[in-house]
Amino acid sequence: MTLPSPDAESEDGEEEVDYRFTLANERTFLAWMRTSLGLLAGGVAVHTLVQPFRMGGVRRALALSCLVLAVVVAVGAYVHWRRVGAAMRRGDPLPDTVMVPILSAGIAVVSVLAGIAVLLR
Repeated sequence: MTLPSPDAESEDGEEEVDYRFTLANERTFLAWMRTSLGLLAGGVAVHTLVQPFRMGGVRRALALSCLVLAVVVAVGAYVHWRRVGAAMRRGDPLPDTVMVPILSAGIAVVSVLAGIAVLLR
């Protein structure tokens, strides 16, 4: 098995990317997907297992925020995976991602809602 040379080009004129970088991009995508699945499971668990709070919509808001964040992370992970793969094939610098600030802000919102739920208990 031989590695493609750094100067090799595919049929469409784009560079052949070293398979190790392609696999690293895929592992990153899969890590984002695991995060999304964890958020999805958390949202379902909150909706199914947590007893209702005194204030009616807190449990629903907490579950929905987890579910919405799971969808955003899953879609964002796919978009980022595609953008990074395309940039590597073109030989361009890797694009930045907005996923980190979105996930940080989303988890902060979920944490605040969980804190409110605990205080109202």
